[in-house]
Amino acid sequence: MPKMTDRERLAKLEADQRKLAEEADNVRRALRASYGAIVADLAVETMTEREFHDLLTQAVRAGGTASIAALKALPSA
Repeated sequence: MPKMTDRERLAKLEADQRKLAEEADNVRRALRASYGAIVADLAVETMTEREFHDLLTQAVRAGGTASIAALKALPSA
């Protein structure tokens, strides 16, 4: 097989990059959908939409382990 030119290599690399980005997006959507299904089973109607959004935003920002530790440290309701 003849050696690819720089232009051909670049075109192949860009195509591969687009495919990988698309695959990452598909996996990201699937993961978010599975988490969305978990939320569907929670009684979130007791919170305002703003509270729910803020809760999720801060939990994701802090990370799962830190968020769980902080919540476990709270007194029982």
